[in-house]
Amino acid sequence: MLAVVGLWIFLDAAVAAASQLPAEIAVRGGYASPKPFWEAGARLDEYGINAVFVHSGSLSAELIARARAEGAKVYAEFPTLNGKGYVERHPEAWPINERGEREPPATWFMGVCPTEPKFRAFRMRELEQLLERFEIDGVWMDYVHWHAQFEEPEPVLPETCFSPTCLAAFEAATGIRLPEGATSERARWILANHEKAWRDWRCRVIADWAAEMRRIIERRRPKILLGIYHAPWTDEEFSGARRRILGLDFDLLAPLMDVFSPMVYHARMGRPAAWVRDYIEWFSRRLGIERGRRPHLWPIVQAHGEPRAVSAAEFAEVMRGGASGAASGLMMFTLRSVAEDAEKMKALRALYQGR
Repeated sequence: MLAVVGLWIFLDAAVAAASQLPAEIAVRGGYASPKPFWEAGARLDEYGINAVFVHSGSLSAELIARARAEGAKVYAEFPTLNGKGYVERHPEAWPINERGEREPPATWFMGVCPTEPKFRAFRMRELEQLLERFEIDGVWMDYVHWHAQFEEPEPVLPETCFSPTCLAAFEAATGIRLPEGATSERARWILANHEKAWRDWRCRVIADWAAEMRRIIERRRPKILLGIYHAPWTDEEFSGARRRILGLDFDLLAPLMDVFSPMVYHARMGRPAAWVRDYIEWFSRRLGIERGRRPHLWPIVQAHGEPRAVSAAEFAEVMRGGASGAASGLMMFTLRSVAEDAEKMKALRALYQGR
């Protein structure tokens, strides 16, 4: 009987060791406020969580102090190019499509014109205020793309933005003189005659947002990190839409970022759980990421049960997939989704602590 008990203990320890993430995953995080964890009577350090990524609007001095007391660093998610709530009050910032019309929301997301000067000044003031108010460990840029929706099995990929500020900025940056005429005519002319210059310029606009945010951080809190949540597409997917439509050029962004956090939300995007590992390994090769060197790779995987349920076993699989390649950190969307599921809590403890 003692031999059987000993075998069970050995097997339990072996299963825990097999479940635990490799030691190279130094940052063991979670996205969203940790309050649901605390309301469930848990502590972050009990589950091996040493980093929380919290929407900037949900931060408080009390939250930061408690997270730090439990051994966790605090990073602020910053809704960079999310125009919802702003474009309705400031229609000049509404993204304009190739027909010269306001582009409607892309499912639940509403973007913005990235060159509209008042909006940019508004967001940069918000960043300054965030850094003045809270002693955080980093800022993660979110919604960093031209108006579109990539978090769907069939993404929404409109052609934007042909606003007056964008057309004027394109002319100034490239020296290409646009013909007179209606916005729709000018848009057709650009796409027919100077599409490459247009796509390249749009990528530089996004990179310039990152560059200015980097300058503000270096001036206000030079020791903190700048990270980016971004679409998890390869260079070829959807006819190159990550760069062509979203304006995300990894080569332009890499010198500006401390951390890349691909949003490998498999269930939201209609992908199998195994896709998470495939993408993280591809991304590691694509950027030539090396652990211990900037930029770092800290993916964010899906625990949230929408648009379909994500089981504890599936959650564990995508966590292990996110920890593959050259990843040195990991987090899940969301902490609440784990805190409200006892089996996911067990899986998280096994993954982060091996017990």
